[in-house]
Amino acid sequence: MLEKIDGLIIKTREYGETHKIVTIFSKRLGKFSAIARGAKKPKSRMAAVTQPFIYGQFFVYVSKDLSNIQQGEIINSFRAIREDIVKTAYAAYLMELTDKLLDDKTPNGEIFDQLMQTFEWISEEADVEIPIMMYEIKLYRAGGFAPIVDRCTNCGSKNGPFSFSFVEGGILCPNCTAVDSDAVPLPQPVVKLLYIFSTYGLERVGTISVKKENRDLIRKILDTYYDRYGGYFLKSRKFLNQLDKLQ
Repeated sequence: MLEKIDGLIIKTREYGETHKIVTIFSKRLGKFSAIARGAKKPKSRMAAVTQPFIYGQFFVYVSKDLSNIQQGEIINSFRAIREDIVKTAYAAYLMELTDKLLDDKTPNGEIFDQLMQTFEWISEEADVEIPIMMYEIKLYRAGGFAPIVDRCTNCGSKNGPFSFSFVEGGILCPNCTAVDSDAVPLPQPVVKLLYIFSTYGLERVGTISVKKENRDLIRKILDTYYDRYGGYFLKSRKFLNQLDKLQ
């Protein structure tokens, strides 16, 4: 059946001499792969609309296996991202993480909406670290391994001060810190931010002012937590880390 699907292209790869296989993330169908015939030909109408980061409207013969794109139109090219190497690096990281952690053909409206809002933020704003971390922790939840940040992961207490345990997978209250001697003490603002990032959508938060030391701590927590539970090596994150060192 031919269906009209709005979606964001999160990955492409060559297929034969003239075709591409693209992975599209849509609100209605979730993540799925489709062949775009002739998309590698420079004069093909499919060439422009099958680039990474393109949000487009596609007419697709949907199949249980590999679907088939008949035609497509660009809704938003996210040109500002594509013309900036740093923004491109962040966008590529989000795309790779989304592709790795979401199952095929499993719709997730919340994640789709948050990804689109994060992309729009990256496109329009200079400071993008907070929205990216907000998206990451929600994606961890979609992937089934989000940390517990609203209560002690060991006893359920909501009384701080808290520390973060990578072994226990979340925050620990003062009475439970003995279960993990390597737990990282958390300032109260970081505990609150982890809860906000996990619970609230970007549209409800607006501008958040976060001290650099707290921002760096949350970044380190999310990276270390992913390394322990995420299960997939991310080439794009390695490139981001190299960019950070250069900057």
